[in-house]
Amino acid sequence: MSKVTLRRKKIGKGRIALYLDIYPPVPNPDTGAMTRKHYLRIYVYEKPRTELERLHNKETMELAETIRSRRQIEVQNRRFGFLSARMMNGDFIEFFESQKERRNGTNLENWRMAVSYFKSFAGDKILFPQLNETFSEEYADYLLSAPGIGRFGRPISRNTAVSYFAKYKATLKAAFKKGFLAVNLGEIIDSISPKDTHREFLFQDEIQLLANTPCRSEIVKRACLFSILTGLRFSDINTLTWSELKGVRGNYFIQFLVDKTGSAEFMPISDQAYDLLGQPSHGKVFTGLKYGQVDYILPEWIKDAGISKHLTFHCFRHTFATLQLLFGTDIVTVSKLLGHKDLKTTMIYVKIVDKLKRDASHRIKLVIGGDLIPIQYLNA
Repeated sequence: MSKVTLRRKKIGKGRIALYLDIYPPVPNPDTGAMTRKHYLRIYVYEKPRTELERLHNKETMELAETIRSRRQIEVQNRRFGFLSARMMNGDFIEFFESQKERRNGTNLENWRMAVSYFKSFAGDKILFPQLNETFSEEYADYLLSAPGIGRFGRPISRNTAVSYFAKYKATLKAAFKKGFLAVNLGEIIDSISPKDTHREFLFQDEIQLLANTPCRSEIVKRACLFSILTGLRFSDINTLTWSELKGVRGNYFIQFLVDKTGSAEFMPISDQAYDLLGQPSHGKVFTGLKYGQVDYILPEWIKDAGISKHLTFHCFRHTFATLQLLFGTDIVTVSKLLGHKDLKTTMIYVKIVDKLKRDASHRIKLVIGGDLIPIQYLNA
């Protein structure tokens, strides 16, 4: 089994470059050549002179160790996409355009508009590593906002949004098959429903029912409950490593590496969420977790709990967001916890909470003289 080790190399001006040493070497996906060194393009100061430089060294070494842990897992699973220049620097929109060119007739026009709407959301260029569940979720919400960018500026219908998003998902699947994506994102993300359905979520008592109900897979149960308590997506949970978990009792947090910027982000988690992770170890936290498991285990577990809702794993993220707002957390904080780039995306959950409050306000009624009388007439 290959071992990934963090190493240093002097590069001048008092700086030391950090790189990963993979032994034995692994094949580069682009060239097939056996590769051992993988430079991280980050550095530390050889002799830090100021407090700022010492802080830089500390945070950079933590970031480098986070990357090393992830690469170790990828190497063990024989996923070498991080070595691929075409995967790291490839333009998804260019690939989307190439998929469009394979169509003809009216189908070509539909694909042309699907690409146009995607570019209106994402810009003229987006690299493959920048694609993830959050980005895809926000793109779906953008389409559902019925933008009108066509020749006549007319808002698109829901069915059109369904069609354009389906073409985006098909392109993601094609990119995965060709090796441009390390994860089959097109299979993981939810499609847009043809009907205007609300985002399914669980109430507090339903969460408790689920927690009290045995599940055929303990790892699936822990992952689902962890998502409810943190709002993390399946991909975040599936790749979570022990090295990313920091802090002490009462102050635990997760340190994320943001692939797009290379920066480290911090997300606080509760003691209860941390306890779901089990005994601290090395490597991945949820070892052996597969998305396919969730597909066939989750419906059975939901049914055994006596819950009659159609739930996917992503519904647990909706549960986290909805309950946070319902319990009084401000929308800006919830937006940051969910990792949304735009507050408009989080506003969807505000609408759900507002509807819940309106429904609740009509539940208290009095029976006077055999008739139901609205409460506002009692003092008339």
